Amino acid sequence: MEARMLPVGIEDFEEMRTDNFYYVDKTSFISTLLRNRGKANLFTRPRRFGKTLNMSMLQTFFEIGRDNKDLFAGLDIAQEPALCEEHMNKYPMIFLTLKSVEAEDFAGALTRIGVQVADECNRLSFLAQSQRGTPRDLKTFEALLMGTATPQQLEDSLRTLSRMLEVHYGKKAVLLIDEYDVPLDKAFHNGYYDKMISFMRIFLGEALKTNRSLAFAVITGCLRISRESIFTGLNTLRISSITDSDHDEHFGFTDIEVRKMLADYNLSSAYNDMREWYNGYRFGDANVYCPWDIINHVAKLKNNPNIRPKCYWNNTSSNSMVKRFIDKADDTTRSEIEDLIAGKSVTKVIRETLTYGELDEHINNLWSVLFLTGYLTRTQDPLGLEAEPINLIIPNREIRTIFIEKIQRWFTEQLQDTKTQEELQRLYRALLEADCDTIEEILHNQLRATISYFDNYENYYHGFLTGLLIGGAWSIKSNQESGSGRSDLLLTASDGSAGIVIEVKRAKKLEDIPAMCEAALNQIDKKRYKDAFLASRVKQIRVYGITFWQKSCGVVSAPAIDNGLESYRM
Repeated sequence: MEARMLPVGIEDFEEMRTDNFYYVDKTSFISTLLRNRGKANLFTRPRRFGKTLNMSMLQTFFEIGRDNKDLFAGLDIAQEPALCEEHMNKYPMIFLTLKSVEAEDFAGALTRIGVQVADECNRLSFLAQSQRGTPRDLKTFEALLMGTATPQQLEDSLRTLSRMLEVHYGKKAVLLIDEYDVPLDKAFHNGYYDKMISFMRIFLGEALKTNRSLAFAVITGCLRISRESIFTGLNTLRISSITDSDHDEHFGFTDIEVRKMLADYNLSSAYNDMREWYNGYRFGDANVYCPWDIINHVAKLKNNPNIRPKCYWNNTSSNSMVKRFIDKADDTTRSEIEDLIAGKSVTKVIRETLTYGELDEHINNLWSVLFLTGYLTRTQDPLGLEAEPINLIIPNREIRTIFIEKIQRWFTEQLQDTKTQEELQRLYRALLEADCDTIEEILHNQLRATISYFDNYENYYHGFLTGLLIGGAWSIKSNQESGSGRSDLLLTASDGSAGIVIEVKRAKKLEDIPAMCEAALNQIDKKRYKDAFLASRVKQIRVYGITFWQKSCGVVSAPAIDNGLESYRM
C-alpha cells in the first residue's frame, strides 16, 4: 500500500483525516484534558510543536452540529466510547487563532484581531438569524461580522459570541484561543506593548472571568504571561507548561513515534541523523522531537534519501529573542554561550511567569525566555522547587546551528560601531603593509570582544575573518577556485594596488600555531592560489597564513610579489 501523504503545513485535523494525510495520534489529549480540566486551561509550548493542530482536533471533537465519529475511528480516543458519547459534538464552539496578528502599530494590530473575529463570526453566521438573540447582541454581531465594531465591542466580542451561542443552543460554549501571546510579542518588539496589554486584559478577561456562558476554555501560547499583567483575578486558570508532566507527550513527537514514521516510509536508516538534529527537547518527563522538523525532513527524504538534515524551525520564527539576548550579552554571558555551543550546560534559575516589560530588566529573564521558547532545554536531572536553578543545554544540532548563525550575524552588526571601524581601518592598512604584529593584535581584540565556538572546523574562523573584512576598500571572494584548489579568501584592493591571498587554519593546541601558519603558506604555494591575481591589474600580491586556536591567533606572511615579474618567492 502506498504511504500516506505527509502533512507539510497542514494544521486542520478534519482535512488531515479526510484527505488521508499521515497523522501521529494525539487524541489522548482529549481524554486527559476532560479528566483534569479547569475552567480555563493554558498550554505553553514552543512554536511548531503541534498546538494549532491539537486545537483543531479539539474543535472537530467537541463542536455541536457535526458527526465526526469516522474521523476518530481507529484513534486512541475511540477506545473510550463512554467519554465520546458524553462529549463528542456536544458543545457550541468558538475558535480564534491569533498567530497572524502582527503589525507595526496598535491600530494595525487591532484591525488584524478584528479580521480574525470577523472570520469566526462568518463561520457562525447562523447567529445573525437566530430567533433567540437579543436586538443588542444581534446588532453587535453584525458589526463584528462586517468589521465595523468599536474597540469596546471588540473587547467584549468573545463573551458576546459565547452568550449568543448559549442562547441559541441552550448549552454553554467551549472557547479555543490559539497563540494568544503572539499579539503581545509583536507589540513588545514594535513599541505598543502597553496598549496591547490593556486591550488583551479586557478581551480575555471578559471571556474567561465573568462569562457565565462558558463551559471551559483552552488557550495555547509560547510564553506564560503573568496573571498580574493579563489574567488578573482569574483564579481558575490551569496551566500546563514544558516543565509539567500531565500533557508531556501531547505536543511534539516521541522517539517511538519518529521511529514508526521512518519505518512506515522505509527510511529507518535516517534515524540517527533525525535524532541528532531534531530530538532533545524535554517536556515534563518526556523527550520529544519538533514535529515541524520531522515532517518536513521525512518529506524531503522521500524524494531524496541521501539529503542531509537542515534547519526547518529557523524559518518559522523571527528569532528576535536570540538577537535580543546576544545584544545584551556581557563577557560572562558570552562565555556561557560558548559553553552551550560546545555542548556544555549552564545553570540558571528559570522564571516561568514573566511580563514582556520585565525581559530587559535582567539578563536572567532572557535566559528564561530562551528556555520557554525552545532555544534551550533542561537536562534530564529531576526538577527541584520552582526557585531552584536547573541545568540548561542546547537541545540539538539544529538549534546549535541557529545560535551560530545568529552569533555571526550579531558580530557583523557590531562592526558598525565607530570605534570598531577605526580599528578595522588599522587592520586594512596592516594587511597592505604586511604588519603581522598589528594584524595579530587586532584579531586578538576582536576575538575577545565577540562570541566564538571551538569546533573541529575552520568554518567559524573563516566566517569571523570574512565578517571583519567586509566593508573594506576591496572586493572579497571566499572559497574561490584558484590555481589547483580553492583559496579561503582573495582580497582585491579597489585602487588596484594589491591582491591578498589568505589561508585560514585552526590549531588543535596553542603551541601548534606557528607550524600551522607555515603550513598555510606552503598550501598557498603548492596550490598556486596566487594565480588568481597573475592576469589581473593588481600591482602587488601579498599572501598570509593565519591560524586560530580558541581566542588566540598567529599571522605570518611571505615577501610581496610584484605582479608581472617572472620569478618570485612563493
